[in-house]
Amino acid sequence: MSHAQQLHQLLGEGSKINIVCHNNPDPDCLASALALGRIAAAAGIDEQQILYSGDISHQQNRAFVNLLDIDLRPFEPTVVQNRQPDSLLAFVDHSTPGENNTVPPETNVDIVIDHHPAEEIDARFVDHREELGAAATILTEYVRALDVDLDADLATALLFAIRSDTLDFLRGATNEEYDAAGYLHEYADQEMIRQLSTPSVSGGTLDAISTAIDNRRINGAVLVSHVGRTTERDALPQAVDYLVRLEGVQTAIVFGLVNDAIHLSARSPDARVNVGNILNEAFDDVGSGGGHHDVAGGEIPLGIFADYTSDDAQLLDMIEQIITARLFAELNLSEEAAE
Repeated sequence: MSHAQQLHQLLGEGSKINIVCHNNPDPDCLASALALGRIAAAAGIDEQQILYSGDISHQQNRAFVNLLDIDLRPFEPTVVQNRQPDSLLAFVDHSTPGENNTVPPETNVDIVIDHHPAEEIDARFVDHREELGAAATILTEYVRALDVDLDADLATALLFAIRSDTLDFLRGATNEEYDAAGYLHEYADQEMIRQLSTPSVSGGTLDAISTAIDNRRINGAVLVSHVGRTTERDALPQAVDYLVRLEGVQTAIVFGLVNDAIHLSARSPDARVNVGNILNEAFDDVGSGGGHHDVAGGEIPLGIFADYTSDDAQLLDMIEQIITARLFAELNLSEEAAE
């Protein structure tokens, strides 16, 4: 059986499905969850929930949820604690309980659909394709294969997700992405695509990007910077997307303090550098990090740092020294050479 047929068969065993997004879900995760919900409904599951932890803080993600009227609910531990045998649990655009989600690590998962690098994925149904540029590409394949009704909202969500996760087909796009986009284009709302592509930017995001520009340190073709403390978590990927375009820079990493954790975002068009591995190796002992060879992120709990000082300036200075030293060491760069 094909993956689509296997999924349909498993869905036939359930009466309810909880679809868990990763923390701070992006359009690829949200569109994939929306599509899986539609597929589940077509398979006879009347009750579907899309759940998430964290925040919808990126202006594009907020616009995506609002314009497409996606019903999102906070993930609560009772979802897995009180599960009935016919209640299915699914992950989209991520794969492991306790990693980039608040699902207890020992939880049994029924369905995993993902394209991010991962090892030892444990679920009853797994479709894990690292070679693809977006999870939405996989869900589009299922929608087509199972002849699920494709209205304008679902087509728009999936098409925008593919475009977003591949930077308009400039990053990681495969023939499958182009094929899926060609299929979706006929049904999608092009005016909504334009609205989603140009959301307004908050003042906090602009301030964070400005701070990252001011704090940049360049060592060879590597740029490391920080945004200080911010409430705009999604300003980090926007800042790093901007800074990696600086002439002579091939790898950019930006970090910042968000609530009680240090968040990192990395980009590298340099085929010789795998930023997913860099962040994982540099911070695996104190937090989590990983992703693709050219796009990655990480999170480190403040822990003892927060107990050391309540002065943000001192805290940032200490964190900047430690984070930068670990990154330069992992990249085999001398700190003395940094500008």
